[in-house]
Amino acid sequence: MSDLSQRPFIRVIDRWFSAANDAINGILQAARTQRHLKFHLSAAFAVLLLSFSLEMDRYEFALIALVTLLVIVAEMFNSALEAAVDLAVQEYRELARKAKDIAAGAVLISAVGALVVAYLILGPHIARVCQGLYRVPRHAAGNIAILAVIMIMLAVILIKSRSGSPFPLRGGFPSGHAATAFSLWVSLLHVTASPWLIGTGLLAAALTGILRQRRGIHTWRDVIFGALLGAAVTLILFRVFHR
Repeated sequence: MSDLSQRPFIRVIDRWFSAANDAINGILQAARTQRHLKFHLSAAFAVLLLSFSLEMDRYEFALIALVTLLVIVAEMFNSALEAAVDLAVQEYRELARKAKDIAAGAVLISAVGALVVAYLILGPHIARVCQGLYRVPRHAAGNIAILAVIMIMLAVILIKSRSGSPFPLRGGFPSGHAATAFSLWVSLLHVTASPWLIGTGLLAAALTGILRQRRGIHTWRDVIFGALLGAAVTLILFRVFHR
């Protein structure tokens, strides 16, 4: 019987996960070494949470999320170009300086554009808050679950960028897998009353953390903190925004 790992579809999945790990590692490396990216990630966390807290429609929220994403992407391209230029050119070159300045200018343009869009969309909503007309919006469980996962992943990236973990999917504080698993379990608590589904979800979340620890990928501290982070953030969002 042939080894299962040699099956074509298994090799494709393995390559995909390897590529995903490299991509996420790139995000973490950029967040660790580029203070501007740390700022943009923190700003994205705050802006998305603020937008979710205001009474805006899905199209407004989608536009805010899009321009926020574009600023982060522009900053990462700028960081990649700077690293490539530094690798290729060891001494000062005027063209190298121009390349870096142009890339930095692209980030500035995207940031200014994002600020304009944010002002046009968020301005009227914030004005209503200042006039005392604010009320906490209510959202569907699915929307809250998605926002919770995004918030948790941003938080995990920011924490890992400070903890010095070299491989985001292979260890480090905290465990993103445990955080996501327990976030999804808390979301499950709010969409079903079936004890079987709730129990199965809890078992799956617990096994995710246990397996990460048993394989030596994470310590118990990583797993427990990740689980608490995922559960706490998701629970707070549901308590505040659930219909």
